[in-house]
Amino acid sequence: MSARAYKIHENRLRRMAQRQGLRLEKCSRRDPHALGWRTYRLTDHATNTLVAGDRVTGYGLGLDDVERVLQRVDTS
Repeated sequence: MSARAYKIHENRLRRMAQRQGLRLEKCSRRDPHALGWRTYRLTDHATNTLVAGDRVTGYGLGLDDVERVLQRVDTS
């Protein structure tokens, strides 16, 4: 996936999360060898609680994982 397509996918998921009252957050680590690098988490916007992601780092979801979670939440 090109960098442009990746960013478009990320933005689409960010809007999808926002419509569901969630916030898509990207790990801010810049080191490719760091734990959680280039991963995401979903938090509840109102309560600031973790909805999906690793319980230790909070992150750990790829974009495909985020999409699956958002589609599951949307149909519930």
